[in-house]
Amino acid sequence: MTVNNKKTLLLVDDEPTNLRVLKRLLEDDYRLIYAKNGEVAIKLAREHNPDLILMDVMMPEMTGIEACRHLKLDKQTHYIPIIFVTALKDEIDETAGFEAGGGGLYYQTYFPSDC
Repeated sequence: MTVNNKKTLLLVDDEPTNLRVLKRLLEDDYRLIYAKNGEVAIKLAREHNPDLILMDVMMPEMTGIEACRHLKLDKQTHYIPIIFVTALKDEIDETAGFEAGGGGLYYQTYFPSDC
């Protein structure tokens, strides 16, 4: 959903430092919504219909892959593009992400000291 000509992004990560870094990079150009786990991400995606979801792969309780599967099976959210943000450079994770319906991977190249 576009608000004030800004696209809406849903940022999903269980690490506050990662969310802060993404916020610094994106807040000037996008309306941002935050979730700290997959379950909250699903709820917020249904409520806000974001233009894009940037989601961590490895989170407790529900991984980003599992959350993506839920979102892609839901008629209300299946069309929302999802890009996984991860520090893992593992071919298995990349394959799992695409199989779940994700549109790509962004490998984190920053470190906690960057923020």
